[in-house]
Amino acid sequence: MIVVKRSTRQGLPVAVETEVRDSRRSDLPALLEIYNNVVKTSHATFDLDPQTMAQRKTWFSGHGGRYPLVVAETRGQITGYASLSKFRDKPAYSKTGESSVYVHKAFQRKGVGTLLMKEIVARAKKFGYHTIIAGIALPNDASLRLHERLGFEYVGSFKEVGFKFGRWRDVTFYQLLLGEHV
Repeated sequence: MIVVKRSTRQGLPVAVETEVRDSRRSDLPALLEIYNNVVKTSHATFDLDPQTMAQRKTWFSGHGGRYPLVVAETRGQITGYASLSKFRDKPAYSKTGESSVYVHKAFQRKGVGTLLMKEIVARAKKFGYHTIIAGIALPNDASLRLHERLGFEYVGSFKEVGFKFGRWRDVTFYQLLLGEHV
């Protein structure tokens, strides 16, 4: 568990506590809400239709142990989540994970994504991963900056691989070799 006390810029509200913890089944409605907002408003995911609770339950059941799913909770509200998933199915990829991070629209640019990704990196090290891959649909300057701050390096791009909101989207890939950064 990570607890961070932060005060907002311009001296507004007092300290806010954000806890990063393992996700629970009871978090699913909040995770679904966050994800579906991204589906409807952003090209950060290539899902085109909002997910159902049944789909999210299936997704949730694929996490745990070597594939952590963590949430950020601020004042009792789930403010974001991050996960580490299989990169590919072949056995030689077993020490490579793929990260994902999603933050509630009201809590973006407040450090929640950084907290979540730092925890995912720590968990990946704990489970003996060699590297983490992040695929980022462009444009997404905030995600690029987040990954670069954490030591991820640009390794390549695929051009026009996803069609969303009426246009083709590129996906760029960033990689973190564990033990060398963070």
